[in-house]
Amino acid sequence: MSKQKMSAGKKKNNAGNSVSVVRQAKHGGILTILFAILSFFWVSPILVVLLNSFKRKAYIFKNPFGLSNVPLSSGFEKWAHGLSKTFVGGLNYANALKKTNFVRCFGYSFFITLISVVLIVVCCSMCAWYITRVQTAGTKLIYLLCMFSMIVPFQMVMFTLSKLANILHLATPMGICIVYLGFGAGLAVFMFTGFVKSIPLEIEEAAMIDGCTPPQTFFRVIIPIMKPTLITIAILDAMWIWNDYLLPSLVLNVNKYKTIPIAVQYLKQSHGQIDWGAMMAVLVLAIVPIVIFYIAAQKYIIEGVMAGAVKG
Repeated sequence: MSKQKMSAGKKKNNAGNSVSVVRQAKHGGILTILFAILSFFWVSPILVVLLNSFKRKAYIFKNPFGLSNVPLSSGFEKWAHGLSKTFVGGLNYANALKKTNFVRCFGYSFFITLISVVLIVVCCSMCAWYITRVQTAGTKLIYLLCMFSMIVPFQMVMFTLSKLANILHLATPMGICIVYLGFGAGLAVFMFTGFVKSIPLEIEEAAMIDGCTPPQTFFRVIIPIMKPTLITIAILDAMWIWNDYLLPSLVLNVNKYKTIPIAVQYLKQSHGQIDWGAMMAVLVLAIVPIVIFYIAAQKYIIEGVMAGAVKG
């Protein structure tokens, strides 16, 4: 009898487990569909920009979400004929490259983004390592100042910053990289500090015993361990700097140095009637590099954030 009861109990448990698995699968499927719909709405503005970058200017506002200026109910032949009239191929992209001097603007944006990200990653990781390992009143003050910089609204300092940048001759691509280092230090130091706290001190002591100097310990031991957080900070700051308009417009000499966001704004202002097709094309060209970079390194974002926040 006891064996029969045990087998019956096992069957009930198995049945209960199978029911819970089915319920989890149903809930998982519903959540998947829900997030797929939300993702579509999130991506839809980019798709609209991409679609309209190939259209004639007259049809961008007339039917921004459609493929043809003729409804499909009028017949396929008329719809296809309207489709050929709506799109102009790569003409908008050719106009965009010509009107904005896109290659030069791309070069400035790439240089500023690359140098700024390298400065933020290297300087802030070293700062976080020093703050964590050297516990003094000075290092605590540095950490508090970095945290304070995260809560100060940019609007409070932007006009003073513009004047100060002119006085210090920072209105150049290299000069603005120093400004980006200052504004990006708060979040970077916070995340790096959280990650360094999770690294056992014994690893560094073993490196010191093997004859490594502090710089060698940092670059040969700490940096490889911090790789997820390094890539996370690099991705977040690269997207911020690449798409930023306000800070370059305040600091840079925009008559001489134009990043892509500034070039888009000048395209809107400098040619009388706005060439919306060319503007859409410039936006697509500006989006492509950062999207490729994000897709290539996206797996490190959650890993780096969790390592810096949870372990810390």
